[in-house]
Amino acid sequence: MVDVCAPTRPGPWTPRVILALAVLAAAAFVYVTAEIMPIGALPAIAADLDVSEASVGRLLAGYALVAAVATVPLVRWTAAWPRRTTLLFTLLSLVISQLISALAPTFTVLALGRGLCALTHGLMWAVIAPIGVRLVPPAYAGRATTAVFAGTGLALVVGSPLTAMMSQVWGWREAVAAITAAALAVAVAARFALPLMSVATPAARWPGRRRHSRGLSTLSLLTFVGVTAHFISYTFIVVIIRDIVGIGGVNLAWLLAAYGVSGLTAMGLLARLGDRRPKAAILGSLAGLCLALTVLARLGVGGSHSTATLLIGVVAVVVWGATATAMAPLLQSAAMRHSPDDPDGASALYVAAFQVGIMTGSVLGGTLFELAGLTVMLATSALLIAVIAACVAAGRDLLVGTPGGV
Repeated sequence: MVDVCAPTRPGPWTPRVILALAVLAAAAFVYVTAEIMPIGALPAIAADLDVSEASVGRLLAGYALVAAVATVPLVRWTAAWPRRTTLLFTLLSLVISQLISALAPTFTVLALGRGLCALTHGLMWAVIAPIGVRLVPPAYAGRATTAVFAGTGLALVVGSPLTAMMSQVWGWREAVAAITAAALAVAVAARFALPLMSVATPAARWPGRRRHSRGLSTLSLLTFVGVTAHFISYTFIVVIIRDIVGIGGVNLAWLLAAYGVSGLTAMGLLARLGDRRPKAAILGSLAGLCLALTVLARLGVGGSHSTATLLIGVVAVVVWGATATAMAPLLQSAAMRHSPDDPDGASALYVAAFQVGIMTGSVLGGTLFELAGLTVMLATSALLIAVIAACVAAGRDLLVGTPGGV
């Protein structure tokens, strides 16, 4: 295997490394697009399969539950596999699941198809960031992780708005079929662009068997609560934009795209700071997210769709996208720093906490949506984010930078 990080090279960003990181980002893009596809297509799926919008929203909860339960066992089971083989396994599972979903005659079959994708979702995230980190020197680990997570931002910029638009114009099944084709293309690219990359150390062969540090466990717990807070409201962002901001139809996709663009931009701007001062970067993101959710909750109290409400709502959604999206790579980098000799195991624990948070947030969001309405839902999210910010601010050695980061 060619060493892509040979010390004779002038820097880590060689063409081969850039291509490999781009393929990893593409894998993240198709997986996240598939995961959140029901959010943008929520009304279309509900109408076609004759179920409520809240039921479609709970598809995220079921998806996250399967991913959370399956992640650590699958990471352990595939621990001795070459990393590229593991990633290809997850991508082929995604292709099959999306094909089943596109042809699903009932809501139950759709849920089962998404369940197959969810089985390998956590495994994909558990290995994809460590692969990216191993392509570059340690001081660039945060930036490599951010490059991989750029796929998440692109899913919000392109994937979610595009599938939402396709669902409204052509149908949600056509949107899922497009994801199927994209996933197959990424699998082929991964086969030829990524090194085989065997497991680096004996300790990494059995992730999950080692006792994790208290700092990693605490970080994972805070991640769970923070993701829960976010997805209480994000699961119904289409409804929030439609009913509170006052934007519907095809124009809704443009605001979803702006949400993603702001997130992608924030990830780039905070990448260097995330390597050197991750606590400051995460606290800033939490503060901005809390503010955005609070503003949207306040707009929901008024109930009017004036020009001022529209403008303030658009800004709040854009800030929401920037702050929420930027935190994911910062938190995953911090998790891997807590266990440098077992990055796959640390990443698996973080991913499991993240997926349980998605599940819990989707379920709570659906319940609050049906019983209390959007305003209470958004206020609950803002309150939980404020609690997390206070815990992060008070914590010591929870978010440490990479020594020698440049």
